[in-house]
Amino acid sequence: MTPSPETLLDLHRRMLRIRLFEEEAGRLSEAGRIPGALHLYVGEEAVAAGVAAHLGQGDQVTSTHRGHGHLVAVGGDFRRMFAELFGRATGYCRGKGGSMHIADMDLGMLGANGIVGGGPPIAVGAAFSNKYRKTQNVTACFFGDGASNEGSFHEAANMAGLYRLPLIFVCENNGFGEFTRQDRHQAIRDIADRAAGYGFPGVVVDGMDVIAVYEAAGEAIARARRGEGPTLLECKTYRFYDHVGVRGMGVVYRSDDEVRAWRERDPITLLERRLAELGILDAPGAAAVRDQVHAEVREAVAFAEASPFPDPATLTEDVYAS
Repeated sequence: MTPSPETLLDLHRRMLRIRLFEEEAGRLSEAGRIPGALHLYVGEEAVAAGVAAHLGQGDQVTSTHRGHGHLVAVGGDFRRMFAELFGRATGYCRGKGGSMHIADMDLGMLGANGIVGGGPPIAVGAAFSNKYRKTQNVTACFFGDGASNEGSFHEAANMAGLYRLPLIFVCENNGFGEFTRQDRHQAIRDIADRAAGYGFPGVVVDGMDVIAVYEAAGEAIARARRGEGPTLLECKTYRFYDHVGVRGMGVVYRSDDEVRAWRERDPITLLERRLAELGILDAPGAAAVRDQVHAEVREAVAFAEASPFPDPATLTEDVYAS
């Protein structure tokens, strides 16, 4: 599934939108202008972009505590996203959900989730609905290496395999469950191996190469649409910032040399080199795209800061579905 020049440019823009949104969110958080904790997606952009490029109307996504990138990848509105981070009434959840509960049902984004492993059971429900209603829609379930140890993941994988649900389990393996290195919390190296126990394929892909993710995700999603069941797609990736925020909590668990080595494989830089080699996008063209996204970010932040806080009288609204 070799991507066309148009697709490559689309992947580039998706990743840039994620990166620049997250970098600005990180700056605002460090400056004390955004309340609460942020789990930033910087470094992992190729995973969300490569998967989301295959999703369309009616498809669904379940997310994680590190979920901004997933919503941006499927077309999230910067203005409503920043407003939510600022706790304003114009946000996606009317300022009541914040970073870890951001959602957009119109885009199929069923919500970020502060519970590790909270997404897989929701994804199974969405995928079961797709199959029951005989649609061609699929569900992409994003989760991390730590979540793959949770019982909720294994129960979801068992049911998805049993009923051959149109579901793609996307493991964003960034090498750490919070501050614990993978080899300290798992006896296996490849999480994709776990798929065999539930009767569906497991695939390992370079999560810093958006083209590799796009191709592998395309095969898995096409397989699901054909009614052939789920796939576990493990993307080996890395987060450039700390577990929480930019500078984190002062916990020493990885070296500067390790972070530097992974930064040399920045997924956006790698794609821009490839685009230049192919004659699709040169450095000035890439800079122009970056300037366009920067302008979108600035406008969204201004919108968010000018928006009102929620009216206290609305405190109990939206707690239950009517």
